[in-house]
Amino acid sequence: MLARDTQMKKRIILLMLLSYALPTHVAFAKSHSSNHKAHHKTHKVSKVSRAVYTSDGLSPQLSSNIALIFDEQTQLPLYNKNAEMIAPIASITKLMTAMVVLDSMSPLEEQVSVDVADLDTLKGTRSRLRIGMAFTRSEMLKLALMASENRAASALARNYPGGMVAAVAAMNAKAQALGMTSTKFFDPTGLNSDNVSTAQDLVKMVAAARNYSLIHQYTTTGTHSVDGWGGRELRFNNTNPLVRNASWDIGVSKTGFINEAGRCLVMEATINQRPVIIVLLDSVGKRTRIGDANRIKKWMESSNTYIRTTRRG
Repeated sequence: MLARDTQMKKRIILLMLLSYALPTHVAFAKSHSSNHKAHHKTHKVSKVSRAVYTSDGLSPQLSSNIALIFDEQTQLPLYNKNAEMIAPIASITKLMTAMVVLDSMSPLEEQVSVDVADLDTLKGTRSRLRIGMAFTRSEMLKLALMASENRAASALARNYPGGMVAAVAAMNAKAQALGMTSTKFFDPTGLNSDNVSTAQDLVKMVAAARNYSLIHQYTTTGTHSVDGWGGRELRFNNTNPLVRNASWDIGVSKTGFINEAGRCLVMEATINQRPVIIVLLDSVGKRTRIGDANRIKKWMESSNTYIRTTRRG
């Protein structure tokens, strides 16, 4: 009888202990779950707040190693990937060449000839513009800009007032005047890999180039033909196929490529009624820069795209 009473007392004490412990355990579990959810929610918010311009909370997935999308209305970047990195810019150079040639007010109808000095001794690139061929300065500008003709760009700089040296000096002076502090030019074609800039600087150059009606006209020309020797027609295509795409509204376009620079593309365009400047540098693969441009367009045209303010610190 005594043993039964003792067992009964032990059971009562155990039940009383459990009755106190269970609410405490439940409260701790609820508190831990609530804290975990709050932490998870805070983590999600912080990820979104770092985005400058997002579509469903995501940035465009671009393959170019350097990329910048600049909103001309707000004067703010919508997307930035290594935009401060100094890199070779290849034939993007020709936009500056064209600007200083036009600034010189040299007669556009004056004949400019291709000379042996215009041959590419750096990269050994070829051209259908033969030594001795002559075209107007306006025609040479068009071929240099839309078809990225190296011999045309060289001939233009060589016929600049004061010659090639003066032309390159004018290019560097204009870069400094535009605030392109990380940019250097050593030749008018971009074949020299020492022609370097940043995406941030190139935004300034493209914006300046957009103010030249001929640069707008020539860089967005899809195809152009000139008379070669013996009455033979020479047909040139724009190196940027997007200018022939009716869904694009492009104000300025220029491509570039040398091994050191990779595939490059700069454009001023209006997407979803928003004027932007796109800079894509150091893309690997022939189609990457065009693919990136189309991804940007699709991203900006998304109905869920919105702008957020980025806070630092």
